[in-house]
Amino acid sequence: MSKDRDDRDPIDDILREIERVMNEMMGDDIHIDRGGQAGFGSDLHLDIYEEAEAVRVVADLPGLEKDAIDLKCDGEVLTVSASSTRRDYEERVRLPVRVNEHSASATYNNGILEITFDRADDSANIDF
Repeated sequence: MSKDRDDRDPIDDILREIERVMNEMMGDDIHIDRGGQAGFGSDLHLDIYEEAEAVRVVADLPGLEKDAIDLKCDGEVLTVSASSTRRDYEERVRLPVRVNEHSASATYNNGILEITFDRADDSANIDF
């Protein structure tokens, strides 16, 4: 059942436009989920902290078992996936700076996920 144009929620239009603009600015690999079956929707609260030598990501993932959480990072985008009996979750977040994905360490305690990455070197020395 589709809604007529006049019956659409104006907030949905605003959120769709914000998502479109962010995708243009940051690349099409970013997805902002506003609820539904895929994505954390309102269940995910995520904070990113830039520190001198590291980047720390803290996310609220209530009601999940540690074994249900899967983390992936390519140095620029962090993907948090999880499954519960109620639904599957996936959230992709572009990190503010490039990180060394191989340096990652994570903890999960009482519904709080914390991931720490070392910052990637800004440039490499080239010997000649």
